[in-house]
Amino acid sequence: MFDFIEFSVLDALDILLVAILLYYIYKLLKGTVAINIFIGIAFIFLIWKITQALKMEMLSGILGYLLSGGVIALIIVFQQEIRKFLLMIGTTNFSNKRSFFNQLKFLRTEINSEIDTEKILRACSNMSKTKTGALIVIERTNSLDFLINTGDSMNAQVNEVLLESIFYKNSPLHDGATIIRDNYVVATRVVLPISDSKKIPARFGLRHRAAIGVSEKTDAVCLLVSEETGEISYIKDGEFVLYTTQDELGEKIKKDVM
Repeated sequence: MFDFIEFSVLDALDILLVAILLYYIYKLLKGTVAINIFIGIAFIFLIWKITQALKMEMLSGILGYLLSGGVIALIIVFQQEIRKFLLMIGTTNFSNKRSFFNQLKFLRTEINSEIDTEKILRACSNMSKTKTGALIVIERTNSLDFLINTGDSMNAQVNEVLLESIFYKNSPLHDGATIIRDNYVVATRVVLPISDSKKIPARFGLRHRAAIGVSEKTDAVCLLVSEETGEISYIKDGEFVLYTTQDELGEKIKKDVM
């Protein structure tokens, strides 16, 4: 007689939920240095489980102590990513079905409406020539509903003229940030959290600190035009993304938001 492992619906659900959790962690860490640390930890955990199954008590014991004793270190290493995850959970509006499913956007294989990064970049280039200050936040997998509520709602498809008119110096909408979701401008005059990082050079003002702040707390990316120098900055994961040409910048943005 052969002994078969019992497999119930709850087991299948357990596997599915773990797979979703691991996939979301991967999406959260993708493109950051932390992804390499996560892969290393996952590899050690896999070896630990194998040594347990093979009853290699000494090695499994060492790996077990290493994993259990490293919890505090992991919290420190993944502080920014944990904060993003908790912020997403804490700001989920479970009473609003649309808002709740926006939080689960990472489960979709592709975005409903492809973001036209070329139009956004051309608008930034035009504003750069006139030194028109601008701050554009592009939503990725973390919902920005908690920020949208601080500004004026809008539902207009992205185009160069619209973005330039929003940030025109005499426009009532130019103050604050503009949020883009699924190729639509969904909010203007948005108030963003200000970063308190000591690493930001003193020459950067509140607009830069706001862009860094929102990218520290969510996985959104920001395009920023300085009204003093006309320089275009690209900010992701709380850091400035370096580029040499505008074409290179366009490729980086397209890769991040697709």
